[in-house]
Amino acid sequence: MPKINLTFDAPEKIATPALAMLVFEQSKVLESALAAVDKSAGGGLRELVASGELTGKAGEAVLVHRPGGFRAQRLLLLGAGKPGSFSPATHIRNLAGKAARFLKGRRITEFTFFAPKKYAASDHAQAIVEGVLLGEFDIGKYRTAKPGKKPKALDSLQLGGFDKRKKKAFEKALERGEFIAEGQNFARELANEPSNKLTPRLFADRVKAMAKKAGLKIDVLDEKRITKLKMGALLSVAQGSAEPPRMVVLEYSPGRTKKSGPVLGLVGKGVTFDTGGISIKPSNGMEQMKYDMSGGATMAGAMLSIARLKPRQKVIAVIPLAENMPGGRAQKPGDVQIAMSGKSIEVINTDAEGRLVLADGLFYARELGATHLIDAATLTGAVMVALGHVNVGTFTNNQRFLNSLHASAKIMGEKFWQLPLDDEYRENIKSPIADIHNVGKGRGAGATNGALFLQEFVDDTPWIHLDIAGTAWLESTKPWMPAGPTGVTVRTLIHFAENFNPGK
Repeated sequence: MPKINLTFDAPEKIATPALAMLVFEQSKVLESALAAVDKSAGGGLRELVASGELTGKAGEAVLVHRPGGFRAQRLLLLGAGKPGSFSPATHIRNLAGKAARFLKGRRITEFTFFAPKKYAASDHAQAIVEGVLLGEFDIGKYRTAKPGKKPKALDSLQLGGFDKRKKKAFEKALERGEFIAEGQNFARELANEPSNKLTPRLFADRVKAMAKKAGLKIDVLDEKRITKLKMGALLSVAQGSAEPPRMVVLEYSPGRTKKSGPVLGLVGKGVTFDTGGISIKPSNGMEQMKYDMSGGATMAGAMLSIARLKPRQKVIAVIPLAENMPGGRAQKPGDVQIAMSGKSIEVINTDAEGRLVLADGLFYARELGATHLIDAATLTGAVMVALGHVNVGTFTNNQRFLNSLHASAKIMGEKFWQLPLDDEYRENIKSPIADIHNVGKGRGAGATNGALFLQEFVDDTPWIHLDIAGTAWLESTKPWMPAGPTGVTVRTLIHFAENFNPGK
């Protein structure tokens, strides 16, 4: 983790290897706070504007070496787009990540991010820290490189442009940003691991080490306890693999918790590799199925940050873990499984396994006292057809509960979109020989069918399902984030837990 602090100097007086500043697109780019910077630079920036090299358009990055009148060795000017289209909740975080990645590519390990006066509140400071630390994430853990060629990690980040009179509030914001990014990056680390390096047992071990460090209570159920508790849905997915299943339970309790008070339950799908089982997937792209435990990683990362931030709300996380393999003992299409709740499930497609492990996870969370439930899972390809790779698909049986979560998502710069759970769809999952099918009839409404299946195991408990199949993995590198695991919804869940008020 880099050293992070504040500076209250004017931009031209900051001694730093690189000074990052935002430039907004407008009729006269330098008719802004940057005009004063240009004055210090002896009009050098105006020359860049006149040549068309500096426009302020979104995505632009101009690096000026040895800017006149500045103590900084370099000036990095980042295009922020049109002021009216600028969303601080998203853009300032992304621009901070872009600065970190741009400079890291040039082996610059220290820099200062100077915030415009209009965007120099505590939540902006927090977002800048998050953006830098998220942009710093490196997916190349197993790459070898020649000495001196591998990009160095960031050593130091300095934030400028903030009011010195509110120093303590801003320092608190920096710490919050660190804690939130730590949780999101932990989720990304888990999702990035190859499946041979992160089996259900190894996943449980990693989370156990995290919990011990963070001060979380943890219970890891092995296959014997899972069998004793009659978690037939989870066991059915795991039975084709030589790797036994696990169920991880994390618990955060604030200092004073009412025994009868609400308990927020977070349940994450933890299929550490998904071949599809007997209903095997095509080989093209199957290597990405290591990320099928991203829902479980999300909940582990959220709990790490929750432990650091210490909200007043009790939170438990339940992460069912299994491999879905086509072994000789694997379940077959047409098998009937009995979930922990006692509900019978006709398995039509063994590749619809995530909902099976979540069925027992959701029910067990209720047994542990969860009064409100949120699950996250890379559940369906159908959600990608509906929403692409931009929005998380959301479903609920309690609109007020979901409205609160959507409000947290907006504040934290994440995009959610609600999909339907109308009763008319329920016919899709009815089975002639069991209580329910594990897939719907026909090809339509696949994401809704998956959510309807999960709803069978929550009864009247307020519940939200997050289908992150299209958003948990970034297919191509963005200026502010590398391709690979995103840790999507971690920030939203943290904010929601901190502000959870079931009475509203």
